[in-house]
Amino acid sequence: MELAFTGRVIEWRGPAPFYFVPVPDEESADIREVAAMATYGWGVIPVEARIGETSFTTSLFPKDGCYLLPLKNAVRKPRSITAGDDVSVRMTVLL
Repeated sequence: MELAFTGRVIEWRGPAPFYFVPVPDEESADIREVAAMATYGWGVIPVEARIGETSFTTSLFPKDGCYLLPLKNAVRKPRSITAGDDVSVRMTVLL
């Protein structure tokens, strides 16, 4: 399953700051349809994502009926992505 969307980067401050792009409602609904086949536990969904020319693998986290795409520092820092920025994401759910 391939998806493309634009989202605003959010920051979650725990013991260390983490950055995420919320997956929009429509795309989250599509992911929920294949979630049982894709998850490896705890409701997380493995994906390969691309922002600009940077590809990375990670897992979506379920949150309030949608999903959050974590942004690794290796993706964020070279592109100077921070909270409040809008980013375009291309993403493949790994089944």
